[in-house]
Amino acid sequence: MSSEPVRADAIVGIETRSIDWVPLDERHGRAWHQGPFWFNGGFILPSMLIGFIGPGLGLSLGWTLLAVVTGMAFGTTFMALHANQGPRLGLPQMIQSRAQFGARGAIFPMLVALLIYIGYNVFQFILAGEAIAVVAPGHTVWYVVCAVLSTVIAIVGHDLLHTVQRWSSYVIFAVFTVFTIVASIHLPHTGQAHGNFTFTAFLAQFAAAGGYQISYAIYVSDYSRYLPQSISDRGLIGWTFVGGTAGAAWLGCLGALLSSYIPNADPIAAIHSTGNEWFAGFGAVCALLTLPPLIGTSAVNAYGAMLTGATIVDGIRHVQPGKRLRIIGVLIVGAAALALAVLMPADYLDAFTQFINVMVYCLVPWTAVNLMDFYVVRRGHYSISDILDPAGRYGQWASRGLIAYFAGFAAMVPFFSLSFYQGPVTRALGGADLSFVVGLVVSGLTYYFLNAPARNSAAAEPIPSAPRQASRAGTRRG
Repeated sequence: MSSEPVRADAIVGIETRSIDWVPLDERHGRAWHQGPFWFNGGFILPSMLIGFIGPGLGLSLGWTLLAVVTGMAFGTTFMALHANQGPRLGLPQMIQSRAQFGARGAIFPMLVALLIYIGYNVFQFILAGEAIAVVAPGHTVWYVVCAVLSTVIAIVGHDLLHTVQRWSSYVIFAVFTVFTIVASIHLPHTGQAHGNFTFTAFLAQFAAAGGYQISYAIYVSDYSRYLPQSISDRGLIGWTFVGGTAGAAWLGCLGALLSSYIPNADPIAAIHSTGNEWFAGFGAVCALLTLPPLIGTSAVNAYGAMLTGATIVDGIRHVQPGKRLRIIGVLIVGAAALALAVLMPADYLDAFTQFINVMVYCLVPWTAVNLMDFYVVRRGHYSISDILDPAGRYGQWASRGLIAYFAGFAAMVPFFSLSFYQGPVTRALGGADLSFVVGLVVSGLTYYFLNAPARNSAAAEPIPSAPRQASRAGTRRG
């Protein structure tokens, strides 16, 4: 059954919650809000760079488009399954890892997530600076502007993030529909798109697209945890899947189209020049309209990094959740990403590709364990109080989760494909990277079998309506 909100999504002051539980009387929002939120989250220039991979390996446009769409859909499936955890548990995404890994054992995947959040913001500040430089000189100054805007949005918090993502998605959809038509008509007249089918190139493009979307798994509950507990599972997961796949796949396909016809394509320059084929100035409009998703998603990254960083610290030494913790955490994240963006070398594309690969390798075992625990082992039944308490029943170190994680990671090593290392299986397959499939299967099944004696008793544990000793003082906005 579906439950509609009992109040409007008004933004009243700065959000005061951080890594604590969201009480039922503060829940609000609709399942369909996840659609435009994740559409905008995927409609960012890094998604376009994913579409450059196939043509760069000699894959034809048609096969690249197929690999991008199917890969994005595959990865988003795992991402979307995490959406259901938010309203059921009322907690941010990464703190839930304590149930599988323990309060201190979860620190490792949380550190990986923290680096991913900050790393994405570094790339996004750089890309935003290049987009603004189309109409205004300078790069570094625009990094600062983007960092400030995204930090302010993240400080205000959850509801403003949803508002920015939702409303900017409508404008983006309208303008880039026109741009896609222009590009599809104009580019084929510029010459013949080259390339053909090779299994290695197709699988590389598919794996990059799938892994890229799996990386969003660390975000999802952060932005669904305010939804009512009674919201429809199917609607919530469905809207997250549709929005996440549509945004990322659309821009990834545009990247494939542009790079198939424009040699050594640069994303901003290609958008600018192609848009101007309709009329002078339209290219600049399109380039500038890549900014709202970049800034909005940078705010999403800062917000998630704050939640994850606070959870790491809390696992070592208990911290008091609230507004002050949120603001300090977001400011630290914003400053760190800005400093790294300023220091990043001009040629960042190869670094981005390697970053994506390493990110996938580290995240795949985590998402397999987390989803297996939620849907199969415990079937959504947790003690919220013990997740919030580092000294609770889930302990400091949970051997089953850690064994499953590192078993999956070890199984992936022969399948790695990096600029500095290529696994023996990958070499035998001509460079095709199957590591993410191996990691999902090995970690998921290992965790399943390690928990065979505990599955029935864990599922019998009720979900409490509120965590024990939950404080409601100072939890409202304002």
